[in-house]
Amino acid sequence: MKKVEAYIRHESFEPIRTELLTLGFPSLTISEVKGSGRQKGITERYRGAELTNYLRPKVKLECVVATRDVQTVVDTILKHARTGSIGDGKVFVMPVEEAYRIRTGESGEETLQAHPDPAAAPA
Repeated sequence: MKKVEAYIRHESFEPIRTELLTLGFPSLTISEVKGSGRQKGITERYRGAELTNYLRPKVKLECVVATRDVQTVVDTILKHARTGSIGDGKVFVMPVEEAYRIRTGESGEETLQAHPDPAAAPA
């Protein structure tokens, strides 16, 4: 199992969420975060004073998937988040040693809610 963690622009989130849902990955955790990187701060004028904000708002997207599904999830994120401009974000992939579903006590990959593609299901 792997945890995919991505820091993306707000406008990239909905297309990513929609495609991941279609691909059978409905379980996501989303946080609104602020951070700094290569994208420089934005200087604004407020009541005659210049203010520079170095922390840019981003969406942090997290999901744990089976190792075999990591590339599908990462490719989906990259496809929708890449604008070619500084500030597009980052994707990190980390190992997950174990997972437990609290309600049932299940462990391992059984806890992941990856669902098969509905279009691929036999009739």
